[in-house]
Amino acid sequence: MPTEETYTETDLISLLKNKDEKAFNYLYDSYSAALYGVIIKVLDKEDWANDVLQEVFVKIWRNMAQYDTTKGRLYTWMLNIARNAAIDTLRSKSFQQEQKTFDIDNTVHIHDQKLSSNTNIDHVGVKKILTTLKEDFRVVIDLAYFQGYTQDEIAKALNIPLGTVKTRIRNALIELKTIFSVKS
Repeated sequence: MPTEETYTETDLISLLKNKDEKAFNYLYDSYSAALYGVIIKVLDKEDWANDVLQEVFVKIWRNMAQYDTTKGRLYTWMLNIARNAAIDTLRSKSFQQEQKTFDIDNTVHIHDQKLSSNTNIDHVGVKKILTTLKEDFRVVIDLAYFQGYTQDEIAKALNIPLGTVKTRIRNALIELKTIFSVKS
């Protein structure tokens, strides 16, 4: 049985920028599940999530030359692409139209499945860590990262100024970074 080749992040980035297909296959195998998790959390529809995941990896392949290591890790960059693609799909006219015409029997069936299945983001401890944040921070992080709201939409939903939303998100991310660095 052949052993799976592993790469350091630096080597992987270099190979991807040189359009190495073997490295791209490794990237897909290593990160597709995590990216799919983010996409499905936003869209809540498997067929759409699968399509978006494919689009995300095409975008990663095509835009790898634009990735800048000084602005963050590769995973964070890919996660942002996946999240943004999912949000774009969520707001698309075709997705909205499908939501309007979705058969009521299917809706009942899907909600019954959700009640019986235990889908939970807590497998990486994120939910527990979020409970340590101040309520104001926890709310904006949930709306922005788990429900796909824009900062403007959060401001309107919470009836607070946009600047306050931006400050809370920034401060929450700083606090989360501190918490994660302590746990590492």
